[in-house]
Amino acid sequence: MEVKYDFDQVIDRANTACEKWDDLQNRFGVNDVIPMWVADMDFKSPPSVIQALTQRVEHGIYGYACRPDSYIDALVQWVKRRHQWSIEGEWMAHTPGILPAISVIINSFTQPGDKIMIQTPVYHPFARIITSLGRQVVNNSLKFENGRYTMDFADLEAKLDGGVKILVLCNPHNPVGRVWSREELTMLGQICIKNKILVISDEIHCDLVYKGYKHTPFAAVSEAFAEQSFTCIAPSKTFNLAGLQTSCIIIPNEALRERFNQSINSLAIGSPNALGITATEIAYRSGDEWLEQAIDYIQGNLAFLVRYFQENIPQIKVIQPESTYLVWLDCRELGLAADELATFMLTKARVAMNEGHIFGTDGEGFMRMNIGCPRSLLEKSVHQIKEAVTFLCRA
Repeated sequence: MEVKYDFDQVIDRANTACEKWDDLQNRFGVNDVIPMWVADMDFKSPPSVIQALTQRVEHGIYGYACRPDSYIDALVQWVKRRHQWSIEGEWMAHTPGILPAISVIINSFTQPGDKIMIQTPVYHPFARIITSLGRQVVNNSLKFENGRYTMDFADLEAKLDGGVKILVLCNPHNPVGRVWSREELTMLGQICIKNKILVISDEIHCDLVYKGYKHTPFAAVSEAFAEQSFTCIAPSKTFNLAGLQTSCIIIPNEALRERFNQSINSLAIGSPNALGITATEIAYRSGDEWLEQAIDYIQGNLAFLVRYFQENIPQIKVIQPESTYLVWLDCRELGLAADELATFMLTKARVAMNEGHIFGTDGEGFMRMNIGCPRSLLEKSVHQIKEAVTFLCRA
């Protein structure tokens, strides 16, 4: 395939109200570090998306928007084309983001005091949402053996005492990068069906799967799973459109969908972002080639990262991801406590990453690194880490 897109281009994102670059001072207390944290990419979105947005902006009127049939069809066709899952337009509900949807689901289908299960180490807002809504977090920690994470089904079943109402599945998993197999999802789903547990499947990273792996939507495994689940997708990670706040929640069960939509309507958060509608539709219709080349580039970044750490920083182990541009780094051989590790990376290596402990206590000693950036920026960051680790080990 001819390479058409310049992912090596370094784009100055400063002073664009960019959280990743402009919010460093608020988040980390410094602003002269390389930001490798929040999950967006330092790549331009597909040219077709930029062109469509430009035309929409030049129209000059940005009033209330609706979702045309062509938008719904674009989502249906994308899911079928990319993941071989045939969905119906009527199954879709819409929110300004997946986290608001998760919050609405928990609030609508559980009561204060109910238990919600998560599989740590996992995307940290899950636990925050659960506790903020007065529900209890139940940790079903992933097993980490021989450098690879798997689900602990025995622990999961042992903790289902009747009080767990919902399981939040991260598929593919953030931060450990697993693409759950159909067999793993089947085992998980069967347990949830048996115990009448609803499943929220956060599949926001489902399109960013490396060559050699295949994403399986949880609800596509069986009709029974579909009837007991909410599948959350968005173009935000796939095409770098997070700021346009557009997501889709696929709910095949009509009763669940009606209840969800009632909650969305009561909160008045269902109206679409006019530019988000334009960007999402064109991305899903014409973004395949750009996405394939973006994945190739990110996989090249990953290969470079793995090789560099093995050759220059063997104290830090890269947990090989199967998807996402987020890499889970095992830094435990450095012998630093959780707070010390975060401070070391920030003040000595001058690289801002997500601290592993925020993903759960099982994340202590780890860091999450975002490699969705030009290779030159990645090279600079790992060189700074190498220099810092070399100095630490000599001390």
